[in-house]
Amino acid sequence: MKLTTTTQVTVDGVMQGNGGTTEHDRTAGFERGGWARGVGASETNEFIKATYQRADAFLFGRRTYEMFANSWGAMTPEDVPGWEPVRQALQDRPKYVASTTLVDPAWHGTTVLSGHLADAVRLLKDRSTGELQVHGSGVLVQWLLQADLVDEMTLITVPVVLGQGNRVFPEAGPDRALDLIESHVDSEGVTIQVFRFGGRPRYFDPS
Repeated sequence: MKLTTTTQVTVDGVMQGNGGTTEHDRTAGFERGGWARGVGASETNEFIKATYQRADAFLFGRRTYEMFANSWGAMTPEDVPGWEPVRQALQDRPKYVASTTLVDPAWHGTTVLSGHLADAVRLLKDRSTGELQVHGSGVLVQWLLQADLVDEMTLITVPVVLGQGNRVFPEAGPDRALDLIESHVDSEGVTIQVFRFGGRPRYFDPS
């Protein structure tokens, strides 16, 4: 099974608070949430819908899972006109949550991965075919990248500089070359780029 991530980011690489500012964000001093809400032309929305429909299973961090469960998990088709395919995919496909504290999740089709996470994710990838998708879940995405478990990464870049917030790639971390396999720019300047990892970058040595 291929593990893919889809992350909305700003031009300066911030992934935090794309849909709004939570109490957890405010406690940490982050006040600039909601920068991606309502942004993006119809072609970007169609790309996002098609991405969800392609999924065979979903993997979430705990905070993102709880936000999705309380929104998508509680909505009817009438609540999400035009976005019914996303709701249906999230309802129908298996959902996995990386958490050591979540017990007895209420959203049907959910399995909690509470043991050794790397082994659990590798087992999922080895025993199945198709695509295991991660949406949002910033802390989990950073961990998956560090553990070299991501096969493809989609970055949906919104044309705004936020100036604060958690970024996809930390200031210090592993270096990776990226192979661009798909790219789109919509009429509102939102850029979609799909990357595969191509080993380490090459560096120029003047000596």
